[in-house]
Amino acid sequence: MRVTVDAERCIGSGMCALTAGEVFDQDPEDGTSVVLRPEPPEEALDAVRAAVQLCPGAAISLSADR
Repeated sequence: MRVTVDAERCIGSGMCALTAGEVFDQDPEDGTSVVLRPEPPEEALDAVRAAVQLCPGAAISLSADR
């Protein structure tokens, strides 16, 4: 699985970093999401899926590897 964040849609709420801190962080300058692990480990996928659902800007995408 691969996770991406659309920087244009991200509003910097930080829900992703709070939900899946091993995969996401926030940019210290503008607060937008930074993907730390674009291909998260299997054990983090439930937290990443939760972050996708919780993102108020609908900026996070999770897709199958290609």
